[in-house]
Amino acid sequence: MDIKPHPATRPRLDSYRPNWYIRYFGGPDIYAIVENGGKQYKVSAGQTIKVARTAVEQGSTLELDRVLLISDGETVTVGTPLVEGARVVATAVDEGREKKIIVFKYKAKVRYRKKTGHRQHFTRLAIDEILPAGAERKDKGDGPQKRRRQQPKRTRQPVKAAGSEEV
Repeated sequence: MDIKPHPATRPRLDSYRPNWYIRYFGGPDIYAIVENGGKQYKVSAGQTIKVARTAVEQGSTLELDRVLLISDGETVTVGTPLVEGARVVATAVDEGREKKIIVFKYKAKVRYRKKTGHRQHFTRLAIDEILPAGAERKDKGDGPQKRRRQQPKRTRQPVKAAGSEEV
C-alpha cells in the first residue's frame, strides 16, 4: 500500500521536510551540516535554503567551506570542528526580506510604549552538490563566478581660486 500525503499538507519548498514526510518517503542519502553567518543548516543536493544576506550576485556560484558534518548514507564524517577539504557548492537564487516582526516595549503604570518593526534581509541559495574532502566538481561550468562589485573611478576637478580669472 502506497501512502501519500494529502496535497494540501504536501511541503511547498524542498528545504522543508517534516518528520512524517521523512518517515514515509525517506530522507536524503547524502547530506551535510554547514555553518553560515553563525547558524547551522542541514543541506542536501537540490535543496533551497535561506541564509543571512551575503554579497553575491544573483546566479553566481558560492562555495560554503565551513562543513561540520558529511553523511553519504553509509558513513558519517564529523569534523573537529570542521571537515578538512569538504565544501558545499551553492548558487544564489535571489535576495529578499523576511516578514516584518513587531518589537513592542512596554512598562506598566508609567505610560511608556515603544513600537518598532524589523525585516531581516536574506539570500536564497540552491544547493548544487556536496563535495567531500578531495572531491572535484562534476561540472566546472563557465557560469558567473563570485566577483567584487566594480567601483567607479573618481577624478578630481581642479578648484578655481575665488579671485583668479582663467585666460
